[in-house]
Amino acid sequence: MDVPKTSLSAGAIIRAVLLADPEVACRTKKIFPVVADSADLPYILYRRSKLSANPQKQGQPGADEIQMEVLCLTERYGEGVELAEAVRAALDYTAAEHEGQRMRSCYLADGEETYQDDAFIQQLIFNIKI
Repeated sequence: MDVPKTSLSAGAIIRAVLLADPEVACRTKKIFPVVADSADLPYILYRRSKLSANPQKQGQPGADEIQMEVLCLTERYGEGVELAEAVRAALDYTAAEHEGQRMRSCYLADGEETYQDDAFIQQLIFNIKI
């Protein structure tokens, strides 16, 4: 028996949308959940950082709201900004469906940049309704 997918599985939608986007795909095909033990730059990491369930009357599920962090890691700063712009274009104000799960909305809520472990990092935070 298949377990229904909920907002806990939202990373699969994010990954599918990013892999299908030609601008993202021309910059990297390496997209990992949560962490990559070792990977050559450039690559993208994503993780769910917040979940707010919105139950309806009588215990029926509503549209969960989540925050998804998407990190773009690159060797050069400009390359990271370009990858972040492509990620934003692919996800911002997007609705999508993947394997029966529906992302109702997605928009960029925040962003930050840093440098760590020989990589420039562009962190994008998206608010998503599932």
